Amino acid sequence: MIYVSLKTEKKLTKKGLNTRRKLLKAAEKIFGTKGYFEASIVEITQESNVAQGTFYKYFPSKKAIYDELVKQMSRDMRLFIKQAIEKSPQVHVHRRGFEAFFEWVNDNRNLYSIVLQTVIVDKDLYRWYYDKLATGYIRALKEADKTGEFKLLNHEALAYSLMGIGQFLGMRWIYLEDEEVPKDVLDVAMEMVLHGILK
Repeated sequence: MIYVSLKTEKKLTKKGLNTRRKLLKAAEKIFGTKGYFEASIVEITQESNVAQGTFYKYFPSKKAIYDELVKQMSRDMRLFIKQAIEKSPQVHVHRRGFEAFFEWVNDNRNLYSIVLQTVIVDKDLYRWYYDKLATGYIRALKEADKTGEFKLLNHEALAYSLMGIGQFLGMRWIYLEDEEVPKDVLDVAMEMVLHGILK
């Protein structure tokens, strides 16, 4: 049984790539709705319409496809946000980053339930997910320092604070209420981020 990692994905045929993507898409739905511990490989293969024996050509276990799913969702989300903020002026980059995150989560609502499970399923994977997100944030904050528009603050502390705002606003409205984050809610968040809460 051979696990086809991202590094060896290039070696797959077009059909193989399509099968792998179908399995990951099905895994996203099953893990997102049933949870890791209740989900089964049989359900993933049934959802993807892929034979169970074929599953093992790509992933050796349920844990392997779960790990790859978390990493793929992380990559896709970070790329989406990066592309969204690339052309934004620095003064608007924080807002555009939040907007892009909310847009992505709105289209990928299983992200919350899947990532939240990692704290129980695999604490190291949970840490990897947020470390990876923070690293990109820290890089952007350091770049923003060059403009002189923002206070010089501890980048890691600031990154995790900003991530927390996005995480919980998205959870409150998108995940729990199945709604978009209201504009006035984002306005409040940006007022706090850019100007603080003191009069």
